Amino acid sequence: MKRLIITIDGPSGAGKTTVSKILADHLGYRYIDTGALYRGVALKAMASGLNPDDDTGLETVLSSLKMEFLYGEKGLRLISNNSDITDKIRTPEISMFASAASARPVVRNFLLDLQRDLGREKGVVFEGRDMGTVVFPDADVKFYLDASHKTRSLRRYQELKSETSQTLQNVEKDIKRRDKNDSARDLAPLRPAKDAVIIDSTHFSAQDVVDRMVNVIENKIIVVF
Repeated sequence: MKRLIITIDGPSGAGKTTVSKILADHLGYRYIDTGALYRGVALKAMASGLNPDDDTGLETVLSSLKMEFLYGEKGLRLISNNSDITDKIRTPEISMFASAASARPVVRNFLLDLQRDLGREKGVVFEGRDMGTVVFPDADVKFYLDASHKTRSLRRYQELKSETSQTLQNVEKDIKRRDKNDSARDLAPLRPAKDAVIIDSTHFSAQDVVDRMVNVIENKIIVVF
């Protein structure tokens, strides 16, 4: 069977990570969290004392930055300059810096080639915010996963509550701010691809969403391939 490139875009808290992992496992595909790459850049830039709009500083940091994904006993891990940073990039501060830095051409250009290299052999599910619009405009199947703001905030809060003292109200504010940053930026704004299948996960479980995606993929294979 022909191996595909599948993209799943959408805002924070929509359930992309959970759904992407389940779908990739079901298909026997690799799963790639592209948001982790932006967080990896943010971690390195913050450690260097940079602001997200410091293009010269970012370019210097990126010139010596090497990131790759490795699969181990703990699942998918992000390795940055030979150091496992997977557990260091999930803080609210990293999220906001990554959102701001992702609007900088120097960052996007650096990661564009890396992401496309990861999809070269196909058989992969890419999770992100511009996978179907910019990185893989010719992807075989594209999804845009969304949910109500209240649902997304609660999901994000539950995900973070064991790692941070943030209140639900603070998480809601962060999500609103990130939504604005991601959607209003001039470069690769967050939006569904014209040919994406849009799924609202507000009232559905992750498995329900995956089942719908599998149905779309199977119909696509029958019709196109």
